[in-house]
Amino acid sequence: MLETIYVTRHGFRSSWLTDGQGNHSEMIASPTGIPSDPPLAAYGTEQAKELMAHLVRLDPKIDRIYSSPFYRCLETINPTAEALDLGIFADNGVGEWYGVARSDHPSPASPELLHTFFPRVSLNYIPTIIPSTGGETIAQIHDRTAYALARIIADIDRGWTEEGKGPKAIIICSHAATNIAVGRALTGDESFDVKAGTCSLSTYRRRKVHTTPAVVPLPSDEVPVPDTAWRGGNGVGGGWDNVVNGDCTFLKNGEERNWWFSDEETWDSAIVKPRPGEASEGGPGSVSQAGQVEAKI
Repeated sequence: MLETIYVTRHGFRSSWLTDGQGNHSEMIASPTGIPSDPPLAAYGTEQAKELMAHLVRLDPKIDRIYSSPFYRCLETINPTAEALDLGIFADNGVGEWYGVARSDHPSPASPELLHTFFPRVSLNYIPTIIPSTGGETIAQIHDRTAYALARIIADIDRGWTEEGKGPKAIIICSHAATNIAVGRALTGDESFDVKAGTCSLSTYRRRKVHTTPAVVPLPSDEVPVPDTAWRGGNGVGGGWDNVVNGDCTFLKNGEERNWWFSDEETWDSAIVKPRPGEASEGGPGSVSQAGQVEAKI
C-alpha cells in the first residue's frame, strides 16, 4: 500500500527575475503561450537538477510522480522523471491557487500540448478535479487539495487491493500555496506551518492504512468539491505524519523564497493583500522575501 508521500515546490521561475533595480522582468515568454504560465529561470533549472540528485537517492524510492500541470512544475520535476524512468501524472487538483479577486482562474495548457514539451506527461491520466474558474478562498484551496489527495490515495490503495501492486512512495510537485494545503490535508492540522521554499522537500508517512480503500465520490454540480473530513487531526487516507518539513539542505543556496498565506485567521479571505511598498507582480509565492505577499494573484 502507499506509505510515503514526498512533496516539492517548483524552482525559481523566470517572472521573478529583476533588472537590479527591483523591477520584474518578463523577458522569457511562456512556452505554452499562457501569460500566467512562466517557465523556470536558468537558476531554477539548476535547482531542479540539484533536487533531482537528491530525489534519486531517497529511501523509499519514488515509484510515481504527480505534478501540477503548470509549466514550471513540470520543468522542475522532469529531470527526476527522466532519471528514474517514470511518467508524470499532471493533475489540476494539485495545481496553482488564485484568489477569488481574479475575474477568472487561469488554466494550464492541455495534456496534449504539455506532452510535446515533456513526453513523460501521461495522455491517459484523468485529473482528480478541475479547480473553479472563479478562483478560490483560502478554505477552498485547502478543501480542493484535500479532495485531490483523497482521490489519488484511494486510487492507489484500490490498485493494491485489486492487483496486489502499486506505488509505495509518490512525489507531488506543486506550488507554495498548494504545498501548504497538501501538508495540512495530510496531517489534518489546519495550522501546520509548512515550509515551502523553492525546490524544498517535505516527507509524510502514513499513520494508518484502510483495510478497504476509501470510496471518494466524484464532484458534481451540486457538490463541486466533496467533503473529505480532513480537519480535526483526521487527515486524508487515514492520516499522515510529517517527518521532514521543507528540507532545502541539498540545495546550494539553501532555503529561498519561502511563502505563507495572509489573513489565515479568517479562512475565507478573498484576496492576498500587499504590504505597503511591496511588489505586485506575478502570482502566489512570487515575492522577493519570506512572508511577503502581493496584490496580483
